Amino acid sequence: MLLNLFILIVVLVILYLLAIMPKLRKNPKLEAFDGWFYAHRGLHDNKSGAPENSLAAFRLAIEQGFGIELDVQITKDRVAVVHHDYDLIRSCGVDKKIADMEYEELKEYRLFQSEERIPTFSEVLDLVQEKVPLIVELKIPWKPDNTCIAVAKDLEEYKGVYCIESFNPFGLGWYKKHYPQVLRGQLSTDFNKEKIEGSKTQYFILKHLLFNFHTKPDFIAYQQKYKKGLSFSICRKLYKSKAVAWTIQSEQELLSCRGYFDLFIFEDFIPRKTI
Repeated sequence: MLLNLFILIVVLVILYLLAIMPKLRKNPKLEAFDGWFYAHRGLHDNKSGAPENSLAAFRLAIEQGFGIELDVQITKDRVAVVHHDYDLIRSCGVDKKIADMEYEELKEYRLFQSEERIPTFSEVLDLVQEKVPLIVELKIPWKPDNTCIAVAKDLEEYKGVYCIESFNPFGLGWYKKHYPQVLRGQLSTDFNKEKIEGSKTQYFILKHLLFNFHTKPDFIAYQQKYKKGLSFSICRKLYKSKAVAWTIQSEQELLSCRGYFDLFIFEDFIPRKTI
């Protein structure tokens, strides 16, 4: 009886380690991301003329020598736009969802009472023009195809340094199948502690990176508050996976993340330039 129990435990541990295993072969393209801090949604202040995910915020990040993290989703007519929330309640004071709006309607709204509007992903790429590396988060509620197709189309001719990341493992799986050369990262956090509404089973799987066996991410992007989580720690220490911290909000938090992460996404302060 005890022997059977021991064997069962060993098998479960092996299956768990296989499930969370990221890509083991390091992609040399990752080196291009080293030595940069990444401005979360651009170098923004939502009470200024450069709110989050705006061209003005991205322009400031470029001017001050920071890489950029941004969010991409699609409109009803499948235009890739740069915006974090799925609706406009917080950013524009309008109870509408981006997925229900065509781009011609969407561009009429302004971000956080500024003069900035929601930019297309193509406009952002034209602005950046390969000056700084980009971390592109794909906002995918469920099925990835339309979002991934729109994003991939915009990136087709882009020659700058970029990677994609997403909470949705199906989006990473889509990129693995269709664009395996593109660097991809699995985003995660402790969804229960963040009190995010949704399926507890789904969030358990995502928190513990149990889809890594399928997506084989090049890096793990983890909420820095939960940097001691079991699955993240195993990916970091056993599998030597590249790790990206989000979102650092002070020099103190930055200092506490040294040794846990390789790259750092920040907001609400300006980090010292030395990594």
